[in-house]
Amino acid sequence: MKKIIDMNGHPRQTHYEYFGSLAFPYMGLTMNVDVTNAIRFAKEQGGSSFHAVLWLASQAANAVPELRQRIEDGQVVEYDHCNTGHTVALPDRTFCNCTTDCRRSIEEFLVYAKQRQEEAKLHTGFANQRETDAGMFLTSCVPWVQFTQVTQPVPIPADSNPRIVFGKYFQEGDRTMMPMNILCNHALVDGWHVGEFFRIFQEMADQL
Repeated sequence: MKKIIDMNGHPRQTHYEYFGSLAFPYMGLTMNVDVTNAIRFAKEQGGSSFHAVLWLASQAANAVPELRQRIEDGQVVEYDHCNTGHTVALPDRTFCNCTTDCRRSIEEFLVYAKQRQEEAKLHTGFANQRETDAGMFLTSCVPWVQFTQVTQPVPIPADSNPRIVFGKYFQEGDRTMMPMNILCNHALVDGWHVGEFFRIFQEMADQL
């Protein structure tokens, strides 16, 4: 479900109009997040640490209304909930896409996401797996690189689906850290909203 946001007289009306007129209206930030508890929890559950991190990111992103907003047919709409689409590595070093619905507990999600990922691997080719639904968080993982920044491919004309990329884990003292990048359409999202995303992610990760 989604609702229309009237931008006339909205506090972000001028921001929406200005950034929406740009050829590249995106803004993004990269931050190292502490995933020590997430990795431990996933191992205890017999699940994937990536799926644990994916669940945390989906919960944090859905908790920020602006990250659920999209520009569709010249209007701003806000989804009640956004699913995730993530890349899955294949044996031939290509990848396919897998979609997941994160409206379940993390324990349930770890089992469900593993099944969804195995189903996705049965399909061949990238085009057949490409997710075009606007109500998505598009996620990916680069587990080989401890990156400090990411440049992500975006369509023309610009879309408004947030894109989230996870990097290679690394040790910092007794903590396990992970670089995470998020890219958003600046017509809808500012640095404060991205800061909330990172804050909620970290708080939830710490509580596992």
